[in-house]
Amino acid sequence: MSEERTRRFTLRGADFTAVAPEPGLYLVATPIGNLSDITVRALEILAGADQLACEDTRVTAKLLQRFSIDARPLSYHEHNEAQAGEALMAALQAGRSVALVSDAGTPLVSDPGFRLAERAIAAGIPVVPVPGASAPLAALLASGLPCDAFFFAGFLPSKETGRRKRLEELARVPGTLIFFESPNRVAASLSEMALVLGARPAAVCRELTKMHETIYRGPLPELAASFGAMERVRGEIVVCVGPPPAGEGGGEADAPSILKGLLAEMKPAQAAAEAARLTGLSKRELYALALSLKGAG
Repeated sequence: MSEERTRRFTLRGADFTAVAPEPGLYLVATPIGNLSDITVRALEILAGADQLACEDTRVTAKLLQRFSIDARPLSYHEHNEAQAGEALMAALQAGRSVALVSDAGTPLVSDPGFRLAERAIAAGIPVVPVPGASAPLAALLASGLPCDAFFFAGFLPSKETGRRKRLEELARVPGTLIFFESPNRVAASLSEMALVLGARPAAVCRELTKMHETIYRGPLPELAASFGAMERVRGEIVVCVGPPPAGEGGGEADAPSILKGLLAEMKPAQAAAEAARLTGLSKRELYALALSLKGAG
């Protein structure tokens, strides 16, 4: 029972007592790499809540051990959402406080937590955000791309056809695009982005806030070539892509870059047809451009 444990945490060698929070669901952001990015309020909630729910208890255990919090987390993830969600709702309806964390960063972003929050709101239970680290926002800040408008697109589909279709849907979004990506798939995704979105400026942010944090910046075709040449890519990755050129979602300005990428895989006629579909430009003009690019190459 939560009453039997000590509601305490340790921060930089000092001991603190955590006050039990009011009943409700607390959505607690946790570090995405550097554990020093935890907030004092987050520690108070994690130590004081009646119930702690997390994606992977092994991952969260490292955070709890670092700050000497003796809470016993309940595993709550995509594969046990129905059963664990019922237990958490029962606790909330009984007037208890529940803290929800993801493996890293802000919960509800690419995890099933939004369904629990949705149910809690429908039941009239307070849902309280406890803000902190966020991988998409950290990447956006480091990218050097416009921050006034942005769209978080999560993970792209794993298959090439689905990836391309999704990118075509996003091509005209008037803001910076932010994606999560697998290290095993980032080269293929960057290649598709270059084909569909053209030579937009982009940034690949790897291992943010960790020891081997690396930010790669440049036009999409260059990044696609760089990652395509790497033997192996490791770590957590966020990709940011700049908005479309003012007044358009691609088009004539991007045609040479799009054709260059297509010509690496297709004959000039096929490349021109595909570029025409992506840009809306004349297939005949694009074919002539493809021939000149092929000759120059």
